[in-house]
Amino acid sequence: MSFWVKIRFMNKWNIPKDLELEVRKRDQKCIYCGVAFTDKKINKKHSATWEHIINDAKIININNIALCCCSCNASKGSKTLKNWMQSNYCQQKNIKYETVALVVKRALDC
Repeated sequence: MSFWVKIRFMNKWNIPKDLELEVRKRDQKCIYCGVAFTDKKINKKHSATWEHIINDAKIININNIALCCCSCNASKGSKTLKNWMQSNYCQQKNIKYETVALVVKRALDC
């Protein structure tokens, strides 16, 4: 498959279209804090953003690509998932193993 044909099947973050659709179907709310996603024009902090659960851009699969709110994504940044889960942000938002989405629990269990 040529480069130009391949690029049509990926979004601007290089996520394949079929994976994007699968993630959008699975992640209807933030995988970390559980907030319902809003339009950026209504509340940017609660708008959906693409997330690499494990901070490795080379891992592009259903276990590592997810949707989370802009607020959680900004807080996590480049921190490891385990370190971020111990942060003040997570404590204040009551984000813990018991409250996160299954895809996050799977990453923490590895």
